[in-house]
Amino acid sequence: MTAIKVSSKVEEKVWNELKALARESHRNVSGVLTEAIADYVRRHRIRPDVLRHLDDSIKDNEELGRLLAE
Repeated sequence: MTAIKVSSKVEEKVWNELKALARESHRNVSGVLTEAIADYVRRHRIRPDVLRHLDDSIKDNEELGRLLAE
């Protein structure tokens, strides 16, 4: 996988904790940071399949939605 260089600002305390975690786990900061970003994106992105299922559910239960809104 191709790596790119990024630049950003991070709170000093968080940066120090990240470096400590890298040291404790015998990894480099870049690897820990890459894993952290990947985990964050995975947890916060709504997958298209989920949105499709939600849309299908709303369509399938349109009458129930109207009844509940009354």
